[in-house]
Amino acid sequence: MEPAGGAPRESAGAEALLGELEARVQEVVRASSWWERHGVDCAILALSLLALPPGFLCLRSDSPLVFALGITILGVCHYTLTVKGSHLATHGALTESRGWSKVWTLFFVEVCTSFTAEYAKYGHVKMHHGYTNVLGLGDSSTWRLPCLNRYVYMFLAPFLIPIITPLVAVERLREVELRTALRTLGLISLGLYSQYWLLLNVSGFRSPGSALACMLITRSLLAHPYLHVNIFQHIGLPMFSPDKKPRRIHMMSLGVLNLPRLPVLDWAFGHSLISCHVEHHLFPRLSDNMCLKVKPVVSRFLHEKQLPYNEDSYLARFRLFLQRYEEFMVQTPPITELVGLQ
Repeated sequence: MEPAGGAPRESAGAEALLGELEARVQEVVRASSWWERHGVDCAILALSLLALPPGFLCLRSDSPLVFALGITILGVCHYTLTVKGSHLATHGALTESRGWSKVWTLFFVEVCTSFTAEYAKYGHVKMHHGYTNVLGLGDSSTWRLPCLNRYVYMFLAPFLIPIITPLVAVERLREVELRTALRTLGLISLGLYSQYWLLLNVSGFRSPGSALACMLITRSLLAHPYLHVNIFQHIGLPMFSPDKKPRRIHMMSLGVLNLPRLPVLDWAFGHSLISCHVEHHLFPRLSDNMCLKVKPVVSRFLHEKQLPYNEDSYLARFRLFLQRYEEFMVQTPPITELVGLQ
C-alpha cells in the first residue's frame, strides 16, 4: 500500500520534470532565429504552392514520363499543403500572429484539405493532444474500422480518404453555427472546384470524368503512409482510462512513438508527424523545423530521467499491425495503470 502522500509527491515530481524539460527547450527556442522558428517551414509551403503551375502544365504532355511527373508533383504538393500546412496552422505554429494564424488555418484546412477548421482544432488539438491515448477521448479510435479486415484496411481503405474527408466535414457542419457552416462549405467548394477547373482549362483534360479521376489519383498519392503513420504512432502503445490518466510528461513519453526520418514524408507530412512526434506532443506549438532542432534535447532528457522514448521503423510497425491487426484495430485495447503517476 502506498503512503497517503505518495500520489501528490509523484504529481509534483512529474510537474517538476516537465518544467525542467520546458526550460531546456525554451532556451533552444530563444536562441533560434525567425528563419529557424517559422521560416523553413513557410518556405517549404511556399515552394509547394509555386510548384503547382508546373505540375498542372506537365499534365498537358503526351509523354507518359512528363505526365507521371505532373501527377507526382501535384500529389506531393497536395499532401504538403493539406497535411503539413494544415497541421502547423491548426497548432498556430506557422506564425506568432493570431490573425494570420486564423487565415492560414482556414486556407490550409478548408480550402486545401476540404475539412472544417473548427472540428480540426477540436478533434486534434483539444482532444487528441489534450487526452493522448485516453480511451474514448484522444485514443485515435476514429482511425479504427473494425468492419474491415487487415488487408482491406491497410491496402485499399486509404484510397477512400480523399472522398471521405469532405463528407465527414459536411456531416460535422451540423454542430456549428449557420454562418460558420456556410463559410466552410464555400471554402471547401472553392478548393475542390479550383483544382477541377485548372485540370480542365490548364492541363487540357477533355472530360469531367477524367479530371475527377485525376483529382482522386493526386489526392490519394500518399494516402497509404498518411493512414499508416496516424495509427503507427499511438495505437499499440499504452492506453489510459479517463479517471486515471498519467501526468503529461508520462502520458506523452509512454503513448507516442517516433518513426525514423523518411525524406518524402518529412517534406510532405513534416518532422512533427514523422521523426519528432514525441517532441511535437510535448511542445505542440513548435514548428516542424524546431521540433527537429529540439529533438536531441528531448531524447537526451528522457533518457537521463529513465523515461520511455519510443522509436521504431515504418516497416517494423507495418509488419506488427498486419500480425496483430485484430488486437490493435478491432478489439478494445487494454488499459494501462501506472501506480502513483495518475
